[in-house]
Amino acid sequence: MRQRKASGFDEDMSPQEKRTAMSLAGIYSVRMLGLFMVLPVFTLYGAELKGHTDFLIGLAIGIYGLTQAILQIPFGMLSDRIGRKPVILAGLVIFIIGSVIAAMSHTIYGVIFGRALQGAGAISSTVMALAADLTRDEHRTKIMGSIGLSIGIAFSVALVAGPILNRWIGVDGIFWVTAALGLVAIAIALWVVPTPRAHKFHRDTEVVADAFGAVLRDGQLLRLDLGIFMMQFVLTANFVVLPLVLTRLTGIARGDSWELYLPVMLIAFVLMVPLIIIAEKRRKMKSMFLGAIAVLGLSEILYLFSDRSLAEMIATLLIFFTAFNLLEASLPSLVAKMAPSTRKGTAMGVYSTSQFLGIFAGGAIGGAVYGRWGFDGVFLLGAFGVGVWLLLASSMKSPRYLSSYVLQLEDAAVREEASTTAALARVPGVAEVMVVAEEGVAYLKVDRNALDESRLREFSPAST
Repeated sequence: MRQRKASGFDEDMSPQEKRTAMSLAGIYSVRMLGLFMVLPVFTLYGAELKGHTDFLIGLAIGIYGLTQAILQIPFGMLSDRIGRKPVILAGLVIFIIGSVIAAMSHTIYGVIFGRALQGAGAISSTVMALAADLTRDEHRTKIMGSIGLSIGIAFSVALVAGPILNRWIGVDGIFWVTAALGLVAIAIALWVVPTPRAHKFHRDTEVVADAFGAVLRDGQLLRLDLGIFMMQFVLTANFVVLPLVLTRLTGIARGDSWELYLPVMLIAFVLMVPLIIIAEKRRKMKSMFLGAIAVLGLSEILYLFSDRSLAEMIATLLIFFTAFNLLEASLPSLVAKMAPSTRKGTAMGVYSTSQFLGIFAGGAIGGAVYGRWGFDGVFLLGAFGVGVWLLLASSMKSPRYLSSYVLQLEDAAVREEASTTAALARVPGVAEVMVVAEEGVAYLKVDRNALDESRLREFSPAST
């Protein structure tokens, strides 16, 4: 009999897995920081570019989301052929070139082209695949979560850093800083990210078409995909007009908006943390999730009917970002909870594509609506969109509160993979089973409160 380590709930991550989490989160965050920093200042800058219209300004803000969405899957497929790191490095070079073009452009069309190239370095799916190559299945959700957290932190930092840098070096300078951040990401990829011996062929990509179709037919996952689409749509559309609202109606100087965003983002983050803890610990995820959507819609209505005084804008921004931060943390967690283990990667790919499409649609449509109906039109559009989201999300099933469990299998259990899978599925408390014969293990999703762990040990060797 082969000697195996003990089975049980998730073990601590190895040093390589921790290094993987930090380095890939670093690549994500410095890249997204550059993309986000123009959000709070670009509308004012775009109005000074040759050939601008309200629609083209919105398009320039959101166009990177379209190229990201289109090229995610092709880049991921290419990384299967030539390796992850070459694709990541190539994508970062394209991102840098786009940043330089945007920095040197004096027309709105040049900036649109540069922003499109920034998005064309679509390495998100490849970074996720590399994370899967370098980590064990039972720790993958933690790695993805750390990457998602890094994006949220990058967004918060960008809202403060963007106006400050705009005051010092202008928006064209921000694009140069973005190019420099791309170089930092290349350095991280070259010298910090571990290099896998070979990229793995993951089980949720064995039959890509079948997995993709199954995810698109899953009504619960589609609700979450709509959610991230609408959340990014509303956010990007808001930032087509918020810089104008703050400078023209509240009297905040162009370079001083960071003084507003800094306390708002800090307080919103502090308020969000206990809400997340309550949702998870007390199993109130669905009610907290629906409440956050309702509050997000309320903030759009408050924008609409506000007299746009500074005090009211600060209060509304705080309400908006508290709800936004809660939703941003909850959505990927809900995808991970609801997606079957064998299709989790595909589900996250569809989720990410929906996110980038929301950014594109929010910028383009938000700019067009502002040009036709002004500030109120954009906020009314946001309120309507969130209302539709709330209606659809209200029929969402409550998520299962499951833990990962790694079970080392007896040789006989490995050989009888099909019957072992069926038998494990009948154990009280086991919700999902995936037997990986070549590793001699079963990856389970279990309800800790209902699990009969003694039954599981019948499938595992006694020695450790």
